[in-house]
Amino acid sequence: MPLDDASPARVPLADVTPAIALGPLDGRYRPAVAPLVDHLSEAALNRARVEVEVEWVIHLTSHAVVPGAPELAPDEQQYLRDVVATFGAGEIAELAEIERTTVHDVKAVEYFLKRRIAAAPDALRADTVLPQVGELVHFALTSEDVNNLSYALMVRGAVHEVWFPAAVALTDEVAALAAEHADVPMLALTHGQPATPTTLGKELAVLAHRLRRQLRRIASDEYLGKLNGATGTYGAHLAAVPDADWQMVSRTFVEHLGLTWNPLTTQIESHDWQAELYADVARFNRVLHNLATDVWTYISRGVFTQIPVAGATGSSTMPHKVNPIRFENAEANLEISSALLDTLAATLVTSRLQRDLTDSTTQRNIGPAFGHSLLAIDNVRRGLRALSVDVAMLARELDANWEVLGEAVQSAMRAASVAGVAGMDNPYERLKELTRGRRLTAEDMRSFVDSLGLPADVTERLRNLSPATYTGMASALVAHLE
Repeated sequence: MPLDDASPARVPLADVTPAIALGPLDGRYRPAVAPLVDHLSEAALNRARVEVEVEWVIHLTSHAVVPGAPELAPDEQQYLRDVVATFGAGEIAELAEIERTTVHDVKAVEYFLKRRIAAAPDALRADTVLPQVGELVHFALTSEDVNNLSYALMVRGAVHEVWFPAAVALTDEVAALAAEHADVPMLALTHGQPATPTTLGKELAVLAHRLRRQLRRIASDEYLGKLNGATGTYGAHLAAVPDADWQMVSRTFVEHLGLTWNPLTTQIESHDWQAELYADVARFNRVLHNLATDVWTYISRGVFTQIPVAGATGSSTMPHKVNPIRFENAEANLEISSALLDTLAATLVTSRLQRDLTDSTTQRNIGPAFGHSLLAIDNVRRGLRALSVDVAMLARELDANWEVLGEAVQSAMRAASVAGVAGMDNPYERLKELTRGRRLTAEDMRSFVDSLGLPADVTERLRNLSPATYTGMASALVAHLE
């Protein structure tokens, strides 16, 4: 069936200025994820490429790798590094203009930097030796030597400077809530049914402990880099300067950038470190997703009440509602982030023979993967700050479920039986008959305990037990977070 082309003309939104974002991370949610632009955007990639090329020139000249190359004075090295430090809107536009001619992003970076080197006598001083080292820009490099190091620097910066601090702050806030509510008794639900009581703090502590474990893994992840030419053989390096110790030059350069040197690669760095990191971040996401769904459920049960925000609307038709939107937003963003991270981890470890270009496109989605996770972290933090615990509701719920003490009573009967107390036969079955599918009162449970013939001290201990006090070591377990 043909589409109706008779619809009235509309303003083309693609032509509106300023440009309208296609995706939510650069539109609706820009403020929450903006710090990642400094690390994982296309502009950040080009700045990182410039940095790698600059540091390579400085490294070659500082270590006298190429015969005849002059050593750069401190002000000449600073001039080159200032090209990176001042990289902004004008430089982004200039690079784009060069790339329209080269139709090659890394080659555009090379020409861009050579322009700056050629301009050094006018910009720095007339007797600078920088014009003599122009051909050391991109010397013996393949594009992937530049790209793999650039991505490693970008991802490391994004993780260390943006994502990880936010994740740590979130986890610390969960841990603080756990400590604050360590002694607040709460009915547990297993399979959605009343179960042995716990404390709210202990349950939050479980989630904080899980998150911190994943953060320890992420903190120890390596960021690898390589510099060994078009197929990983140092072929061009040896052809140009056969007497240099190129493996040492490569290793010291990669380590100078703060990365771990990978000595064995094809044209591309194998990306295994990325797959490992993304798997760990995705696992953190999934634990955080569990926290979001649990908190959502606690809100639904009334364990948490949400503090209304002045002027906010929960429903377009139901004015009473305060929806748990922060946690629902986090769930969705964590799912998107994890899906992207899973795809990155699964695809980046494969490259046909010595190189194919699938990783080039794939890696351009690292920013969205971390962006959706960072947005979720921000939402959970905001959501947690708007919660209040309804202690009275928890107390009422516990007092309505005395049957959960059946576990305690039958366990005490088992221990008494082993100690030789008569009349303790079939303790589980007897408590099952008493409690299963029934609601007991305090008097029901205490009368049953009195009828068992347990030793006086055991009877007294069980009579003094209530659902609110049957929390075992839950309060003390929170201390494991310290």
